[in-house]
Amino acid sequence: MKVLGISGSPRRGKTTDRLVKEVLSSVGHENEFVSLAGKKIAPCTACLACVKDNICKIKDDMEPLRDQLLAADALVIGAPNYFSALNALSHCFLERLCQFRHQDCDLLAGKYAVIVSTGGIEPEIPATMIEKMLPYYQINHVGTVAAQGAASCFTCGYGETCSTGAVRMLCGEGVKITDDIIPDLSKQPDVVGVARELGWKLGKILGEVV
Repeated sequence: MKVLGISGSPRRGKTTDRLVKEVLSSVGHENEFVSLAGKKIAPCTACLACVKDNICKIKDDMEPLRDQLLAADALVIGAPNYFSALNALSHCFLERLCQFRHQDCDLLAGKYAVIVSTGGIEPEIPATMIEKMLPYYQINHVGTVAAQGAASCFTCGYGETCSTGAVRMLCGEGVKITDDIIPDLSKQPDVVGVARELGWKLGKILGEVV
């Protein structure tokens, strides 16, 4: 049995990547981590070219992911909240799974998925959107874990003075940015515990399927 972890964050090594890896750490089966950062994945164009054979015809970095998705028995899908929505890169990736939907196609049907959801503010928003998309592909939702990440405002260089940024929204006016106020997964042991528990649960389900 194989589990494929996919992080839709364009920021390598940040909260989404780390939390996906925490889930994978306890699945107890062969697993692989893929970051979508730096990949070129276009949105679905509704061209219908994939209808006859369930293969998308857009030439980009989604092509090699197809085989990895088909080989996996379960998925861990992670995405961050950008502007109170699922970030664009993750949404494009999920849209392009449309290639598996046609003619009662069951290529993804019956697979299992854990959702990893992050955000500087309202980290649960990506999960809400992903949960709505999984049934289109007949993927079984095992559970969700959400964590607060550090908004880019903490490191942009203007976080302390910007009147509209996340630092002021979260910490108030006049705050000085120090390590102790920057959100980090290491400060959320309960969240890490949930992630590992979900990984164990996913692994148990796969073991029972065998």
